[in-house]
Amino acid sequence: MLLTKRIIPCLDIKNGRTVKGVNFKHLKDAGNPIELGSWYTKEGADELIFLDITATNEKRKTLLSLVREVARHINIPFTVGGGIREEKDVELLLNAGADKISINTAAFENPKLLEILSSRFGSQCIVLAIDTKYEKNEWRVYLNGGRVSTKRKTLDWAKEAYDRGVGEILLTSMNHDGTKSGFALDITKEISEKLSIPVIASGGAGKLEDFYKVFKNGKADAALAASIFHYKEIKIPELKYYLINQNIPIRFVDDRGRMIDNQNQIFS
Repeated sequence: MLLTKRIIPCLDIKNGRTVKGVNFKHLKDAGNPIELGSWYTKEGADELIFLDITATNEKRKTLLSLVREVARHINIPFTVGGGIREEKDVELLLNAGADKISINTAAFENPKLLEILSSRFGSQCIVLAIDTKYEKNEWRVYLNGGRVSTKRKTLDWAKEAYDRGVGEILLTSMNHDGTKSGFALDITKEISEKLSIPVIASGGAGKLEDFYKVFKNGKADAALAASIFHYKEIKIPELKYYLINQNIPIRFVDDRGRMIDNQNQIFS
C-alpha cells in the first residue's frame, strides 16, 4: 500500500502573530495563530508546523504559552520549532502539547545534540529543519532563520543528520520561499532518494500543480505552505481533491466527516 502524502500548513510566528514574507524577508501579518490552527484542523490539514522564526536570532526560548494554546485548539500532529538548544527545551514543548520538535541552528552547531534528542525522545519526534540556498552552483545550508551563511553542502548535512538519528527533514528553499514559483524539485528529490526518512518540502507553493510536481517529481513525503493557505488562495479540501484526481495517495475528510485515503482506509 502506498504511503499517503501529507499537506502541512506552517505558522511562522513573530511577536505572537503569524507572519509571511518572501525569501525570508519583508514579513507581513497573516493572522492569529490560534484561529488559524483551529481553521486548518477543520479544513483537513494532515499536520501543523509552528516556527518561532526569531527565537534563535533573539537568543530566547519558543513562546510556550502560545504553543500550549494552539495545541488546545487542534487535534492533528503538531511540530514546533524555534530557539531549541537542549533537552529541557524539547521536554517543555512536548509537555505543552507538541508532538514533534523542529531543530535547526543548534543542531548544526552541535550535531551530537541530534543523537542525544533522538535517543531520549525517539527519532520520530525529532525533525531537522534545513534552510538552504542555491548559490555558486550548489545548495548550501543557512542558519539563524536564513541570516547566516555556511559553506556546508545541504545534502552532506542531511546525510549526517540522518546518521545521527533524525526522523524527518523539513527542507526549505530560501530561493523559492514566498515566490509562489514552485518548490525546489531538484534538491528535494536528491535528499528524498538518498535518505530513508520522510522529507517535507517547503518554499515556493503557488498553485495546485506545484504540489503534484513536488510529490511526483520531487519525491517529497509532505508539502508545506503558508501564505496561499493563510490568505485562502488555495483551500486544503480543494487541493486534496485535485491530488486525488491526479492519483496521488492522500487523506481527506469524506461527507461523513471521517478522515480516509484514496484506498478507503479510515483514519478517524
